[in-house]
Amino acid sequence: MSRPTFWWESGVVYQIYPRSFMDANGDGVGDLPGVVSKLDYLRWLRVDAVWLSPFYPSPMADFGYDIADHCGVDPLFGELADFDELLEGAHRREIRVILDYVPNHTSDEHPWFVEARSSRQSPKRAWYIWADPAPGGGPPNNWESIFGGGSWTWDEATRQYYMHTFDTRQPDLNWRNPEVREAMYGVLRFWLDRGVDGFRIDALSSLFKDEGLRDNPPNPDWRAGDPASQRQHRVYTDDQTEVLDVVRRMRSIADEYEGDRVLIGELYLPLGRLMRYYGTELDGLHLPFNFGLVQIPEWSAGALESLVEEYEAALPEGASPNWVLGNHDNPRLATRLGQAGTRVAQMLLLTLRGSPTCYYGDEIGMMDAEIPPEMTRDPQGIHTPEYNRDPARTPMRWDDSPNAGFCPPDVEPWLPLPESDSANVRAQSQDPRSTLSLVRRLIHLRHQTPALEAGSYHPLNVGADGIFAYVRECGGQRVLAIFNLGPEAATLDLSRSGPSGEVLCSTHLDRDGEVGLNSLGVRPDEGLLVSLSGISA
Repeated sequence: MSRPTFWWESGVVYQIYPRSFMDANGDGVGDLPGVVSKLDYLRWLRVDAVWLSPFYPSPMADFGYDIADHCGVDPLFGELADFDELLEGAHRREIRVILDYVPNHTSDEHPWFVEARSSRQSPKRAWYIWADPAPGGGPPNNWESIFGGGSWTWDEATRQYYMHTFDTRQPDLNWRNPEVREAMYGVLRFWLDRGVDGFRIDALSSLFKDEGLRDNPPNPDWRAGDPASQRQHRVYTDDQTEVLDVVRRMRSIADEYEGDRVLIGELYLPLGRLMRYYGTELDGLHLPFNFGLVQIPEWSAGALESLVEEYEAALPEGASPNWVLGNHDNPRLATRLGQAGTRVAQMLLLTLRGSPTCYYGDEIGMMDAEIPPEMTRDPQGIHTPEYNRDPARTPMRWDDSPNAGFCPPDVEPWLPLPESDSANVRAQSQDPRSTLSLVRRLIHLRHQTPALEAGSYHPLNVGADGIFAYVRECGGQRVLAIFNLGPEAATLDLSRSGPSGEVLCSTHLDRDGEVGLNSLGVRPDEGLLVSLSGISA
């Protein structure tokens, strides 16, 4: 197996939520100049690309995912010149830049929607999804919003409902309209012409809705307290076949540009449906996001082994895999797994085959914050407090000063920082056994080791409870990855892999040198990388 042809086949992607990364102008909100000021940190960490959550002009009903202009920068985050500086600075440091592309909807303050709701005769009327009331009155069907409540909002002036998959202030575009498609393809070209390296496409599977507006069937397994988005089987509002044609067109646009531009899709779908988005001849998305490690019901050796095996088997021939551990829509990794579990999970993420995506702050083990109800900003959290996303979006902790170096001490940050969380970049960068030091070492090791960067994946049955193990192999290099997810230490006989190996890295960061493989001890909550041939630590 040769080294990757394209950077995105194994490159480490680092997600930045701009509001929370670094505040450069002292207003309590992160901004693009703040990201620029931390590019050296990202280069030091040695990530291959940054993915920026939205920074476009927006009334911030959904904190940037309600876009009023897809081709600009909101003054809260800076100016277009600041983005150009960020792009140039990142490229100079050999870091690619991926933007969030939000095609499903706009803000209700977008000029397109303002014109569309001005009259039923408006030229932009058909750019959105409108419907008359049901025969007996009320919404035209039973479709529900991801954020809770119905998907239809009544427009008194024009006496029709408009459809929104998310917040009422985020009307859905009508992708059946060719004018909409061309306008949104123009957005892709605007940023590609500017030099961006690709897009993470938001809510991709939601682009098309059933033309007949048929009711979604109820989900009989839904229970009170489950996410509102799961109350129905979204068979008429999600993953319609027409989406695949649009994906192919987006891919053809990206392929017009030099430089290995990448398309990544946000798709919370079962594996069988997810794999279709690679395209029939790999002419679709480069990377349909794989959220298996986020959604796994049990963090155990058996569940992880089954997940990886099922995913690897489902991949179309030639497709590049990818893995995600966290993002701005889910509880933080350290909150889900604890600090020891975080270290094991980071080693897993950075040694599996394919491209890993890291969420800002997870590299230092940041925890979710407790957000008082009166300080909740997330529209989903306002509708359904138990699914508030604010706790995972709090400001990055750069040091141990007040406000953690994110903004001046006398400024109130847009979200409170966790009082019980002392993790910060400055302290951990100086501690060779910190989580940050571990993550950096793993990323560097990944780049330096063809077996980890491009090698094949072979599960290894070691015959011990709580142990998940596999071998990555490329040419003459073999690396053994072992994870003890059980409560007890384990002693493993791995002599069939050879008499001995060299420790490349332990999540405890206290082991190196040669080890015998006939009686290899692995502690609870320990991940261990062992070179079986030809690699030095």
